[in-house]
Amino acid sequence: MSTPVIATRRLHYAWIVAALTFTILLVAAGVRSMVGVLIVPLEREFAWDRATISLAASVSIFLYGLMGPFSAAIMDRLGVGRTVTLAFALIGTGIALTPLMTAPWQMVLLWGVVVGTGTGMTALVLGATVVNRWFLERRGVVMGVLSAATATGQLLFLPALAMAVDTYGWRAGVLGVALAAVAMIPLVLLLMRERPSQLGLPPFGGTAVEPPPAASGANPFRTAIEALAEGVRSRDFWLLFGTFFVCGLSTNGLIGTHLIAACADAGIPEVRAAGLLAMMGIFDLFGTTASGWLSDRYDNRVLLAWYYGLRGLSLLWLPFAFDMSFLGLGLFAVFYGLDWIATVPPTVRLAGNAFGRERAGLMFGWIFMGHQLGAAVAAFGAGVMRTALDGYMEAFLMAGIACFAATAMSLLIGRRPVAPAKAAAGAA
Repeated sequence: MSTPVIATRRLHYAWIVAALTFTILLVAAGVRSMVGVLIVPLEREFAWDRATISLAASVSIFLYGLMGPFSAAIMDRLGVGRTVTLAFALIGTGIALTPLMTAPWQMVLLWGVVVGTGTGMTALVLGATVVNRWFLERRGVVMGVLSAATATGQLLFLPALAMAVDTYGWRAGVLGVALAAVAMIPLVLLLMRERPSQLGLPPFGGTAVEPPPAASGANPFRTAIEALAEGVRSRDFWLLFGTFFVCGLSTNGLIGTHLIAACADAGIPEVRAAGLLAMMGIFDLFGTTASGWLSDRYDNRVLLAWYYGLRGLSLLWLPFAFDMSFLGLGLFAVFYGLDWIATVPPTVRLAGNAFGRERAGLMFGWIFMGHQLGAAVAAFGAGVMRTALDGYMEAFLMAGIACFAATAMSLLIGRRPVAPAKAAAGAA
């Protein structure tokens, strides 16, 4: 992690760090997405029901979110590079041991706990930390691109993963993913830098080198808990937490985990269904990047309201798209993909406005926890509903209605309720 090697007058090193972070998030998201490909093969080989397999996915998603605020505190203590290196070591180990499992608890332990913890240390909190350290200008656009990496990686690799599993078996597929995770470690060690001041540079868009803050000697666990204590006293924190809960519930937990299985129920082959998710990933890259550009220019509360409202409409329509041939699902993929995680740039910016730029990464970690808690609820709940009701229609409709509730909450962020005495004085 030592000295600067790449810094030119034409290219600020912030862009190199952003590109590396994009790659980290892309690979980590691709790792997490594989559980959607494994549901049907594991059902066939072990005769595990869908609720059992969904439990492992739910635990992984939950820990992915729970690790967010703690990973932000660990980054402040150990540095971004060391934290990401540790994360990929955990991810590679957990996935490499997966082919040896023979019981459901082993899948929960390896894929749920180990992989969930590792990917949680490379979550969107990493993107928020990098953006707030390295950029003063174009923060919305960069955060939009980094946010898109998580969804694009999660969806774009699915056709290749599904094809590998279909051709060589699920064990060979997961070993290939483990090698990709381990291959990221030398890249991180070579290129990652902590702050612009390490290279004698100002942040992008700045004119003066910002001295690094004093090294934190605080316990990362205590730092994260203190940030949570600060957040729970804030009305905006709960509004952001609640809207992001719905975001996770309606994306990663439901569509990301169960759409391939839902397509299989409708007679659509797994590889073809994975291509549908990959199409969403491509359109998400454009949609979330555009959302970042918009978040630099327009009211972020209004943007969030539009995003959740349109997503709710698309989810209400999805159960009927299965009856309209594959073209109906293709239209859903385009529309829904543009809105997949377009909510992230406005949410990060609103968190920064509420808690300050230096605290934004840590506070966003707890807000992101809401996202993954919602995703965990949907991943497990949809699996249980599918087992009990033999279909996903109710899960899709409930998620759509939840998005409309998030629309209303979005418009309340940053608006302080008027005290009765003050309102009476204003009326007088």
